[in-house]
Amino acid sequence: MTATDMGHAPPSRGMRLKSIIGGSTGNLVEWYDWYVYSAFTLYFAPHFFPKGDRTAQLLSAAAIFAVGFLMRPIGAWIMGVYADRKGRKAGLTLSVTLMCAGSLLIAVTPGYETIGVMAPTLLVIARLMQGLSVGGEYGASATYLSEMAGKDRRGFFSSFQYVTLISGQLLAICVLLILQSTMAEADLDAWGWRIPFAIGGVLAVVVFYLRRGLAETQSFTKAKTEGAPKSGFLELITKHPRETATVMLLTAGGTLAFYAYSIYMQKFLVNTSGFSREIASQINAATLFVFMLIQPLAGALSDKIGRKPLMIGFGVAGVLATYPIFTALETTRDPVVAGLLVMGALIIVTGYTSINAVVKAELFPAHIRALGVALPYALANTIFGGTAEYVALSFKDYGWERGFYWYVTGMIAISLVVYIRMRDTSKNSQIMED
Repeated sequence: MTATDMGHAPPSRGMRLKSIIGGSTGNLVEWYDWYVYSAFTLYFAPHFFPKGDRTAQLLSAAAIFAVGFLMRPIGAWIMGVYADRKGRKAGLTLSVTLMCAGSLLIAVTPGYETIGVMAPTLLVIARLMQGLSVGGEYGASATYLSEMAGKDRRGFFSSFQYVTLISGQLLAICVLLILQSTMAEADLDAWGWRIPFAIGGVLAVVVFYLRRGLAETQSFTKAKTEGAPKSGFLELITKHPRETATVMLLTAGGTLAFYAYSIYMQKFLVNTSGFSREIASQINAATLFVFMLIQPLAGALSDKIGRKPLMIGFGVAGVLATYPIFTALETTRDPVVAGLLVMGALIIVTGYTSINAVVKAELFPAHIRALGVALPYALANTIFGGTAEYVALSFKDYGWERGFYWYVTGMIAISLVVYIRMRDTSKNSQIMED
């Protein structure tokens, strides 16, 4: 069955499953390439920045991590429009090409002692390329998975957008654990940190060919044949301002909590709790693995009870528990206790992560769905998610680390207000096709 044939007929179960698996696999590699930077920051930061204390070097690396996020709205805009006009498959293929180039550039860039200021400059360029890529990836993959899933299982199948996002992060951590266990620490510090970036570049090439064989979605082909308005920025902000604002505000607290509980947590466990890098990596890997497994369960639950109860549950629990969890982690020296505390935080944020993709996709009509999902999400993600580590480390550098805990709590509270006031998208979905 061709993409055109699928325009007005629901895809078979086999076609649906094949497309979801194919799209998810590519998404995994994209997010591995993105997160491997964070997983290996403790090792490569001294090579790209002048010598200084650990917090100063981590601040510099976190700043570039945040700079990569600046390209995400641009990538979301350009490739969101591209995916709406040329197809979801075309957008997914373009995004992985940029990600591949960025990973390979980091893998081969010499250190600061060799080429001076060009080292952090090339690192910035690589992250800008990856930011452009992942900015378009989120909207295209969230839209693709939501449209390919049948209406009765849309929450379940779209949850694999975050399953693969977490899998990419987990794969990055697993590569780190393998290298930590098989290489001398001096070798890993000196050159071994380049290996995961090279792996990411090679995997991205494989995904490029995989994505070229994906089927197009029924929603896109139907909108294309029926002559729907063209996707674009003006169309988005003039015809769908409320939905655009809703995506930004519902994302703000969720994305900040996710980055605080997962990405920044590895540094927090080392830099504040006092665990070794190896123990912190093991805690991060174990909790992320469980976190990944519960995403489809929560997604399936949303198909039964609606999206809104899960988001409100996250908002309430996040407001009440974020500060106590972080303060407890400050003083614990037991890896098991630390792991349980981190797991508790990740279970809380599951109410957002498991269904945020489908909630956003269900807000917009097909002709502007990829852009509507991608751009406001990318803006909120850049402002709140991309700066999470830098803000946290800045609070610590200023001597008031607990200010970050209040910041996360406050942003979750703002998103909670949106969750309470918005309609349940499962009952008012703009995805008309089965």
